[in-house]
Amino acid sequence: MIELQQIHHVAYRCRDAKETVEWYQDKLNMDFLVAIAEDRVPSTKAPDPYMHLFLDAGNGNILAFFELPNSPEMGRDPNTPEWVQHIAFRVADEAALLAAKEELERKGVEVVGPTEHGIIRSIYFFDPNGHRLELTYVKGTPEQMRQLKEVAPAMIEEWSKTKRAPKHAAWLHEEEFKALD
Repeated sequence: MIELQQIHHVAYRCRDAKETVEWYQDKLNMDFLVAIAEDRVPSTKAPDPYMHLFLDAGNGNILAFFELPNSPEMGRDPNTPEWVQHIAFRVADEAALLAAKEELERKGVEVVGPTEHGIIRSIYFFDPNGHRLELTYVKGTPEQMRQLKEVAPAMIEEWSKTKRAPKHAAWLHEEEFKALD
């Protein structure tokens, strides 16, 4: 039986490996762990030079990037809104989130938020490759998390049939959406 321990790394493409390392070191204070470069892809043996870099995202989590100089220029899926695909990093609490926002803005990064999500609060911004990043802190209570886990199967069932937002967890954004009415 498969028993996962954690995500080892998540890998994305970057435009420029050096610029990406420097940006993550400067803006998010991430440690540069490892660089691997090859002229052939180890798994397929295809001739395709690459630089693969690994950054410390805390607590054994690793964010990795590939620079692929012989591939067409990278882009995004034009059919997916830019807010959908993102990388979220957890911070300790609201004070840490607000301090991070201030630090990022001081370093010239445009930040959206804080945005309230009921059980979490987040800020959003982009890296130099166009990847959307999120810093978030968990503010949900154990009871709220239990309730969400309990209704998750019913929500996915309803969604799969209707493609409309089930209301089982509408309480997450009720206050936020009342303000818009």
